[in-house]
Amino acid sequence: MMPLTMLGSGETASIKRVGGQNEVKKFLESLGFVTGEEVKVVSENGGSIIVQVKESRVAVSRGIANKIMV
Repeated sequence: MMPLTMLGSGETASIKRVGGQNEVKKFLESLGFVTGEEVKVVSENGGSIIVQVKESRVAVSRGIANKIMV
């Protein structure tokens, strides 16, 4: 298990766990970041990571991405 930030562009992995406070977890779940879901890193720039999850592309900060374990 490793944080989402460890994946490179184009890599896909299954979400194992979503950490953080309850508010953060609920927000991420509403975006599709749930255990067992496939997530693909589309691209990275300095402060955020663009990922594809459940047919949607979402930009998340590195801090949040560190809470998503794959």
